[in-house]
Amino acid sequence: MNKKLIAIDLDGTTLNAQSQISPKTEAVLKKAVASGHIVSIATGRPFRISEKFYHQLALNTPMVNFNGALVHVPYTKWASESETLFSRDIVFEILKQKNDLQLDFVAAENRDTFYVDRLDFGSEYLFDNQKPTNDNLLQNLKTNPTSMLIQTKTELAETVSDTLKAQFSDYIDVRTWGGPNAILEIVAKGIQKARGVEIIADSFAIDRKNIIAFGDEHNDLEMLDYAGWGVAMKNASPEAKAISNDITSKTNDEDGLADYLEKYLAI
Repeated sequence: MNKKLIAIDLDGTTLNAQSQISPKTEAVLKKAVASGHIVSIATGRPFRISEKFYHQLALNTPMVNFNGALVHVPYTKWASESETLFSRDIVFEILKQKNDLQLDFVAAENRDTFYVDRLDFGSEYLFDNQKPTNDNLLQNLKTNPTSMLIQTKTELAETVSDTLKAQFSDYIDVRTWGGPNAILEIVAKGIQKARGVEIIADSFAIDRKNIIAFGDEHNDLEMLDYAGWGVAMKNASPEAKAISNDITSKTNDEDGLADYLEKYLAI
């Protein structure tokens, strides 16, 4: 079999419901690497809350963070590194509309840290249970961010998204996270995981047909479509399943990725 680039989403895909990589999934991914394939994480998470999984899998490959806004080899100067920011002015323009848009909180992130407009926003899990301090207040954002997160009521999410897209259509894209909370992520215009995976594939001279991607949510759609072989999880959204070449027979809680990859690569 030709060398494959295996692009793996984290939440809902590689990670189980406890946000962990199971021993079986870890073993299969390490076996894939030992067989000569390239495993790259492609996640919406920043590196600081995906770093532990990079270490657990003993990777030294490039990875995609912030849904493609940061493509890098951790701890290494990499010629193909890409980081795409957008103006901090947009953050504060959205903050001014917080009440009108009925937002619960407004947060901005870069590769090093995060900023939020209130310390009691009640969603510490978004930042890996890191409790914000005064240093994390949004007023301390002095540089252009990589990503924004805002939360609103579920029934308002589509309206908020459409409003922000209309206002800032030339500068940003807005995506909805899966899960029980109506969290919207904002990144620079044109940013998505497929772009990051393409950068990695080009750096290794891997043909698109030799890319296999696993995902489960809206932010995986372009990646699943771009890959030569896109695989949606059994627990994936209907949109992800519709755009993929195949669907795992097991969920992320049943080692669906590991089960599929073991058979696909015959390892």
